[in-house]
Amino acid sequence: MVFKKITLIGTSSESFDQAVDDAVSRAENTLDNLMWAEVEEMGVEIASVEGREYQAEVEVAFELEE
Repeated sequence: MVFKKITLIGTSSESFDQAVDDAVSRAENTLDNLMWAEVEEMGVEIASVEGREYQAEVEVAFELEE
């Protein structure tokens, strides 16, 4: 088996959890053979947005097809 990892950045105006869910949900909808996800970093943008924007950098891995 061979796996590929990519990095996604999920965003939410509600929470870090929802930002992670945003990234993982998008991966589930667009990638086949998704195997796992790891949260790498979290941050909050406060300068240029009204309110807060929670951001989660998520690395997802999926198995490459033969």
